[in-house]
Amino acid sequence: MTNGETIESYVPARLDGLPWSRWHWLIVVSLGATWILDGLEVTLAGALGGILTRPETLGLTPARVGATATCYLAGAVLGALLFGYGTDRFGRKKFFFITVAVYLIGTALSAFSWNFWSYAFFRAITGAGIGGEYAAINSAIDELIPARVRGRVDLIINGSYWIGAAIGAAATLVLLDPRRIPVWLGWRCAFGIGATLGLIIIFFRRWIPESPRWLMIHGRNRQAEQIVTDVERKIGASPLHHSNIPIMIHTRTHTPRREIWDAIVHEHRQRSFLGLTLMATQAFFYNAIFFTYALVLVRFYGVPEGNVGAYLLPFALGNALGPLVLGHLFDTIGRKQMIAATYGLAGILLALTGWLFEAGLLTAQTQTLAWTIIFFIASAAASSAYLTVSEIFPLEIRAMAIAIFFAIGTLVGGVGAPILFGWIIGTGSSTTLFLGYLLAAVLMIFGAVMEAWIGVPAERRSLEHVAAPLSSKGL
Repeated sequence: MTNGETIESYVPARLDGLPWSRWHWLIVVSLGATWILDGLEVTLAGALGGILTRPETLGLTPARVGATATCYLAGAVLGALLFGYGTDRFGRKKFFFITVAVYLIGTALSAFSWNFWSYAFFRAITGAGIGGEYAAINSAIDELIPARVRGRVDLIINGSYWIGAAIGAAATLVLLDPRRIPVWLGWRCAFGIGATLGLIIIFFRRWIPESPRWLMIHGRNRQAEQIVTDVERKIGASPLHHSNIPIMIHTRTHTPRREIWDAIVHEHRQRSFLGLTLMATQAFFYNAIFFTYALVLVRFYGVPEGNVGAYLLPFALGNALGPLVLGHLFDTIGRKQMIAATYGLAGILLALTGWLFEAGLLTAQTQTLAWTIIFFIASAAASSAYLTVSEIFPLEIRAMAIAIFFAIGTLVGGVGAPILFGWIIGTGSSTTLFLGYLLAAVLMIFGAVMEAWIGVPAERRSLEHVAAPLSSKGL
């Protein structure tokens, strides 16, 4: 790599000008499958919550079930920070394989857990792989998808988390049915699904190129241009001829930590606060409810542990449909309007549902219906948080910014939520649980207010126009 050379490049404009093609679908499938894995893992762990409290499995208490979810999230935080820095420093493509390999090891080991501590540790390893995937994959997807459809594609890919959740929920109906598989064995077999999907993903990722935008910044513009040329030839697109001035870049081998700090804490302070708010509020909202929903069904509604998957399945499908149906509105109506609307409406509906629950007006079926409606909207909101932090920061620190705000948001809003709600459910108090739901609702409404106030209108704009690269300063 060459450091300090000034170059001009049409790479960003050529990528944004590409017509949608099978090549883009390959990107979506092979990179977006990350969220299917995450959804699968979280759903399996959530559905297994009741089973793992039984003496013939691991004999965990409800609080310890929540604690293992916290360990998974804590691992995701550490993995995001470690692999996020590596992704910006050494390239997107290298970490496509490293992070999924860590995930595979963690989820395979989870099947062989023998007590609380081993299970918690192996869940942390699994989380580290998924956390690293968030940073590496989100940055690569945004850099490869044309600006005019970036919002809807990003939301749909992040929403594919719930396809994994649906697979996990359906699988538990078989794997946790003692008439088919013994209880002591079924929960261990469940983790084999994730390992199998991970192997398939590794196979598909062999054809994904390094991000041309990353190569451009790191002094390899000729290689970047060649990748774009190859793609244009494969999909039959004519090279674009631009009348505008190309982007000017000072190439660099890496971005110093001090510059990363200055960009996030000083230069883009307001955007940092926005990203933190959106990530933290949606993390608390989801982790508080979804990680412990199986416990609510078992404790408050008397649902047998083996039947929990039947209630998680419609919940997951509603979440998957939300970004699919609403995603295009984030590119047409606009980011600020749609993010504020989905955050606010999700919070209001959660508060109403929590009140109905506390009043004893819901059954297991109507509770699930209410969650399905709420999270149809909330899934688009949560996906937009990842979209926001991946497109409002400069290219050189994109993966690290995703990692930092995922990590801080998860620590603030996610790590403590499963423990808190696990404890609340353990008390058996519907009033206390309602207050917990009300807290999650207020946080989502706060996120809506912040987006309406300081949100960034990034729809249909090139990433370099939303946030100019650090390497182009003074040019």
